[in-house]
Amino acid sequence: MIPSIPQNPFLRNAYRAYVGLFFIYLAAPLIVVSVFAFNDSLFPSLPWKGFTWDWFFGDTDPRIGLFHDRSLLNAIGVSVFVAFSVTILSVAVGTTNAFLFEREKFRFRNFAYVLMLTPLVVPGIILGISILIMTNGVANRAYDAFGVEVDLLRPGLPLVVLGQFSFIATITTLVISARLRKFDVELEEAALNLGATRWVAVRTITLPYLAPAMIGAGIVAFLMSFENFNTTLMLVGSDAPLTIALFDRLKEGSTPVLNAISLMLMIVSALLALGAISLQRGKSA
Repeated sequence: MIPSIPQNPFLRNAYRAYVGLFFIYLAAPLIVVSVFAFNDSLFPSLPWKGFTWDWFFGDTDPRIGLFHDRSLLNAIGVSVFVAFSVTILSVAVGTTNAFLFEREKFRFRNFAYVLMLTPLVVPGIILGISILIMTNGVANRAYDAFGVEVDLLRPGLPLVVLGQFSFIATITTLVISARLRKFDVELEEAALNLGATRWVAVRTITLPYLAPAMIGAGIVAFLMSFENFNTTLMLVGSDAPLTIALFDRLKEGSTPVLNAISLMLMIVSALLALGAISLQRGKSA
């Protein structure tokens, strides 16, 4: 709607109601999960039986809270390790790809660009199965030919990192490329004219300009890796990230501790998003 054009009151109120219902639809599940993280009940559902901190700090069975549940804490640690590894790889490769596609002219560049986007349109479960079949095939051939067991190509954390990296790197490439596309190349040329080498010009001028996009892409990569389930499910080994641990826990029976984990993840995600926004505003000020 355009504010300067008079609108039918009914349509204006209907539009406002639609916007309100839309945000209620988005927020209601999150609010419900957050509330039932404090329900004094063994089940994460109605009826409400009172307020409790047990699902965060409880240390006696059956009310083992999040901060005393060793298996869940280990799963969180595994997820942080995987997400951090994927973030570092994705931002590094995404930055390199951005320079490749935005600065270089080479044969089949458009084809390579489309090929880079392919993991985004492939369902995560199919991507995970494909990577598992390929890596297991390579590992089996290496063992048959040379008697060498390549553990990195078997289900486990390295394969989880590889699987998540295969599509998250595409997202970081798009984010950083969008920033690089707006960069004034004459700034680099001025530095080169003043005697700087190409690497010094990129390191002191271009990379600081790209820093907000790189940090934003890193935060997106971290969150996407942390919450990924489909691809991770097909590649995980004995060390399960949090999403797989929660899935296994749900099969055994849900408790409000899962709501407590969800609330903590929402808070951490919100803080990371706010930090990224504040950083970008500070860079642009």
